[in-house]
Amino acid sequence: MLDLKTIREHTESVKEGIRSKGEDPARIDEILTLDEKRRQLVQHSESLKSRKNTVSADVAALKAKKEDATALIEDMRAVADEIKTIDTELARTEEMLRAVLLTIPNIPHPSVPIGRGPAENKVIAEWGDDTPTDSALRPHWELMEKLKIIDFARGTKITGAGFPVYVGKGARLERALINFFLDEAGRRGYTELLPPLMVNAASATGTGQLPDKEDQMYVVTRDEFYLVPTAEVPVTNFLRDEIIREKDLPVKFCAYTPCFRREAGSYGKDVRGLNRVHQFNKVELVRLVHPRHSYDDLEEMRGDAESLLRTLGLRYRVLLMCTGDLGFTQAKKYDLEVWSPGQQKWLEVSSISNFESFQARRLNIRFRPEGGKTEMVHTLNGSALALPRVMAALLERNQTPEGKVVVPAPLHRYTGFEIIG
Repeated sequence: MLDLKTIREHTESVKEGIRSKGEDPARIDEILTLDEKRRQLVQHSESLKSRKNTVSADVAALKAKKEDATALIEDMRAVADEIKTIDTELARTEEMLRAVLLTIPNIPHPSVPIGRGPAENKVIAEWGDDTPTDSALRPHWELMEKLKIIDFARGTKITGAGFPVYVGKGARLERALINFFLDEAGRRGYTELLPPLMVNAASATGTGQLPDKEDQMYVVTRDEFYLVPTAEVPVTNFLRDEIIREKDLPVKFCAYTPCFRREAGSYGKDVRGLNRVHQFNKVELVRLVHPRHSYDDLEEMRGDAESLLRTLGLRYRVLLMCTGDLGFTQAKKYDLEVWSPGQQKWLEVSSISNFESFQARRLNIRFRPEGGKTEMVHTLNGSALALPRVMAALLERNQTPEGKVVVPAPLHRYTGFEIIG
């Protein structure tokens, strides 16, 4: 949620930021109208309350002198009734104002390139090389079915399309990747959480999934819970409505969860194999940081995610996303994409984002500087990493001519085996 003072004092730049994301800034004028009304009501209410206090003191003085205070008492009652009416209207106006503020996206950071979509994203780094046999490699779905380490058909029978079942060494390799990612995060100073897999509407609103992404989430309708689309939601909500001591910043969390996404509107995209599924495993990094340091933290978090891909020997590239490819809540975002040699295409495996104070304002997460007033923290998160496409690239890159798969050395202590097949 944007700061009202920023909207008030920098209206045109806020509108331009919204336009750069491909959104209509018309509701900013509605916010300014409601904000002006709110401030007038607050001023009127405070004036009436001051008058009521004065009249109350006058009534007390008359009674002390045993004089008639009937007229003043009637005046005080009338003022009290008017205050009640004004405060009711103020509460209604504040509720309307918050509802509109929740629909306004975050403003891009000045370093974000202006653009409408993927064509304007900038490749800013690349690591690793093609292998000479890239063009002859099989796609991961052929490998997995041949090796019997995944069962797409039975997953569809159990639940539906997009819910694969990992089998035998496939399940153990998946678990190995999860543990490897968590251990590496712990080594880099992140505190591990194991959060709930369902959240309430307040939590989904706090991180910006509501009202922006309702169609992407699975809903437990009877209890009004949402299955987590990412661990970002429960983990960032962990300190909702709390004040952190400045000396305790940055706060760094990591968490593994299954993630559930309906992927509404994704039909027609490449959905073969593990490219696009409805349930997948992911390790998430979350930071709550001092505003002065948040963009340094963003670069450091990006390094945390990149180190995993280098350790696994996977070729990857880093994209700085343009304004039109930023999400509703993001001020700046990097995407990490791995090269899928069996498909001859790039696959996204991580997004690393800075939300500045946008989420913190919705979540009311603040920090208290030594001897100063509380301020909003900045929130960041990043996938480190999402597993399906990492698994796809890992299998494709490490396959042998006989159709076996060599497991990368850093995973051996987690898998207990070095080769599949």
